[in-house]
Amino acid sequence: MPQFTYHIAFSEDESIQDIGFLELDEPLPFRYGTEGGGFYRPGKITLDGYSDLDIVLYHSKAMAEFMYIRSCEVDENLLEIVGLTPKEIRKILAISLPGQLCMGSARSKLTGQAIQDVFGCPVLDSTITRRSQQDMAIYPIAREGLKYQVAEAIFENYGYYCDEVVLDAHHVFDSTVPVYNRKVEMTVFKDKDLDKQQKENISVAFIADSIASGMVMKETIDRVKEHFDHIQQVEVISPLATVRGLCRIAKSDANLSTRVRVHVFETLLNALPPDYYYSAHFNIPGLHILPEMEKEYREWWGKDANGNFIADTACAGYGWSEVFYSPRKQIQMMNSQLQSRHHLTIADIIRRNINSGL
Repeated sequence: MPQFTYHIAFSEDESIQDIGFLELDEPLPFRYGTEGGGFYRPGKITLDGYSDLDIVLYHSKAMAEFMYIRSCEVDENLLEIVGLTPKEIRKILAISLPGQLCMGSARSKLTGQAIQDVFGCPVLDSTITRRSQQDMAIYPIAREGLKYQVAEAIFENYGYYCDEVVLDAHHVFDSTVPVYNRKVEMTVFKDKDLDKQQKENISVAFIADSIASGMVMKETIDRVKEHFDHIQQVEVISPLATVRGLCRIAKSDANLSTRVRVHVFETLLNALPPDYYYSAHFNIPGLHILPEMEKEYREWWGKDANGNFIADTACAGYGWSEVFYSPRKQIQMMNSQLQSRHHLTIADIIRRNINSGL
């Protein structure tokens, strides 16, 4: 029996309705590296009329720092980008910050460690060890997926040298598409360096990117299967993933004809109407492997002057890929949303926490 069930019922427009449920099992412990310990949590999304979509949530120290609150030394260069002055932070020895403010190279380093933890978990062991290294390929989606370091994680845990096929899939404007006004375009598919024999060997695809609306991931899975027609299993490595996006993948033809499984850090995100792409944590303890971390996260964000909880609208992704590539743009996006919704900036919230001793 599942430990937790979340009922799904939403409509993106009048003609599309998703009804079903998300089931999550009890978290199970695992060891990673020489001294690390974490949890993994199998689950599935079931929608009326479609095949189940398998998911696995993971917790480790690196993943928790990515998704919740981390305590760290004062980084003057980071806090300058955020908007704090040297005078404000001169006497502070340590500071607590949310995962949204782990940016640029620091985020790439943390993500790489977290992905290593995923591959150190027994969930993927049989998938990898029952095959040769030439039977698997990695498909990172530019730009965010390039930062996940999936090939490095497989090498560190198994010693395998796997081919990588870099994909460029992105949204373009299309007014004929309901709700979104955009479609997915894949302009680069760099498989030309793989010969026919290599392509025929590949039976498992590791696709790396986060999932917001699910449009890009759905199209990518379809295109990968089109170019590599011997694929039997798709493992999606997706640190951030929304319930809405996963529902789109659950309804895809690929999920009907191929085993698709999605691997996610810590918890799923709320991109249900009306916010859609702007995806915050669910304020539901059962959706978190360690609910106390979500409690700490909500306390850090606090309330605005009207008594609204900021964590309910604090997007876990914000710029999604910009956080890796352009920390300043990430702060601009964050401030734009925080000011419009709560009349605060991220610097205001940090100052408030410093003054309260959090």
